[in-house]
Amino acid sequence: MSAFLQVLDRRLLAQRPAAAAPLGWRCFQIGVFLLAASAFFGGLFLFVALILGSRGRRPILAATTNRLLLLVAALMALGCFGAYSGWLSWVGLGNWLPFFWAFWGFQPYLATAAARRRVALALVAATVPVILTGLGQLWWGWHGPFQALGGLVIWHIKAGGNPPGRLAGLFDYANIAGSWLALAWPLLLAALLQPRLDPRRRAVVLLLTVGLVTAMFLTDSRNGWGALLLAVPLVAGPLSWGWLLPLLLLAVAVIAAASLVGVPELLQAPARVVVPEAIWGRLSDFHYAGQRPQEITRLAQWHVALGLIAERPWLGWGAAAFSLIYPLRTGHWHGHPHNLPIDLALSHGVPVALLLVAFVLGLLLRAFGPALLRGGVFDRGWWTAVLVLVALHATDMPFYDSRINVAGWVLLAGLPAMVRPEPQRALPVASPAPV
Repeated sequence: MSAFLQVLDRRLLAQRPAAAAPLGWRCFQIGVFLLAASAFFGGLFLFVALILGSRGRRPILAATTNRLLLLVAALMALGCFGAYSGWLSWVGLGNWLPFFWAFWGFQPYLATAAARRRVALALVAATVPVILTGLGQLWWGWHGPFQALGGLVIWHIKAGGNPPGRLAGLFDYANIAGSWLALAWPLLLAALLQPRLDPRRRAVVLLLTVGLVTAMFLTDSRNGWGALLLAVPLVAGPLSWGWLLPLLLLAVAVIAAASLVGVPELLQAPARVVVPEAIWGRLSDFHYAGQRPQEITRLAQWHVALGLIAERPWLGWGAAAFSLIYPLRTGHWHGHPHNLPIDLALSHGVPVALLLVAFVLGLLLRAFGPALLRGGVFDRGWWTAVLVLVALHATDMPFYDSRINVAGWVLLAGLPAMVRPEPQRALPVASPAPV
């Protein structure tokens, strides 16, 4: 047993960035690996890594991005004093302020391409129980709750999925499971496309790829399906675009012809022969046409939310205010408006929304060249995973699941190093990093 632990420890220390504390690097990888299965234990290891990653560094306000986040934090806190949602507005700060610190404190662990590759593979490995439990609940009748360690680990697995017939796995709802699978997909695709991989390991990665795509299809998440297509050309890289983009555009055109309202029957009928009804029916909401009240649609939520923003544009209504006000205005309850920038502007004001959107888009734009055009396959996968998360938050709010929120900030923290790689110092490694 001790020999096994020694080998494991050497592997955990492999590819450690020079600025990362050894214990912090161990905890960071373990935390990412455990995150999907247990938010508690994954978060605990990552918190230790965060503390160690914050020690012995330049002052936190030395970076422009950190000063911007401090300004955002101050505006959020100021808005809480007059918030419509009262004490809920202060609780809602927990979705943001600790992660502003995490963005800075996680960066030492993501300073090199080799380190980001290891963390990407840890996120892929963390996805395995999501796939297995999701397939189990739909195909083999698995159901929970499964508990361990006195309730510190609880898997709420509903037989038949949630909603019924849709894969949710370890998550409370199918769309959230789809969001996790979507952020993991570009990283798994990078693992599949990496050169010089041992054939046996590539076979394992291929099996995981089939499992993830199957699980994503079974979530019935339209956002997740879109992420599958979006990631392929970006991770494959510019050299593939000449032949890959036309194929993908053709596939999208056929799916659109099968799904969109108003397409001539002459085009739609043959398209629906090619595209399975499970896909075009879901994309067109064919099975729910005329059954859903207008008030529960995204457009209705955005219309009400924009009106609320116009009433209090500067500091907003406070976190969770939408869930209190929307029932009063429409008679239907919704916890959020299914769009992150709109939710930010409504909860914390237009300045906060603009600053945070500019922060994320600025990171993506600055890393576009180094990652997507000149970077290796894992940096392309990393950048694409961030873009996928941004796209998901245009029509949903998966960040309210703590595991996706943490994973998102881990991915964001890796972008600055792609723009300004830290100088490397050779670190002795007892054994090569595992794939």
